[in-house]
Amino acid sequence: MSRRKAVFLDRDGVLNKSYGFRPPNNPEELVILPGVPEAIRRLNDAGYLAFVVTNQGGVGLGYMTQAELDAIHEKLAQEVAAGGGKFTEIAACTHKPKEGCACRKPKPGLILGLAEKYNIDLAASYMIGDRDMDIQAGRAAGTRTILIKSREKTTEQADYTCRSLLAASKLIIELDSPSLFEDGVEG
Repeated sequence: MSRRKAVFLDRDGVLNKSYGFRPPNNPEELVILPGVPEAIRRLNDAGYLAFVVTNQGGVGLGYMTQAELDAIHEKLAQEVAAGGGKFTEIAACTHKPKEGCACRKPKPGLILGLAEKYNIDLAASYMIGDRDMDIQAGRAAGTRTILIKSREKTTEQADYTCRSLLAASKLIIELDSPSLFEDGVEG
């Protein structure tokens, strides 16, 4: 079986709105950012598996239950599906922030685990996030990295920077098939 390409996506600030530095703690607080379902659909259509890799230490700290997190992710998947997109899997580190696990970003554990499970070619894949820890995790896993500009202060140099996930999806597709764009034919 040939290796597949994927896009690994941070959740809060990339796919959905954050509340200051706090993520949504229940499905009612989940607000999908503009263009996200279309971006996931475009990436799926271009042959990319889409994964969410998110730190959700609020579960370990008791701010929300695993059931509430599952309900948030179910709503996220449904809203993306309504726009024609599909996540292959949503993976979350629910450990407390200082627990020292291998899955909490900036460590690459979530990405590496998914890559092994789904036979992903990491060099042909991308990690997209809005914080230094996302870029560090992608780099450590061997993916190309895209920083989504936000109010977050960042010091890491990503391979690419975009204003939104929709812009990032267009960039990935353009990088993936430059001949389409050189001929003036748009996908």
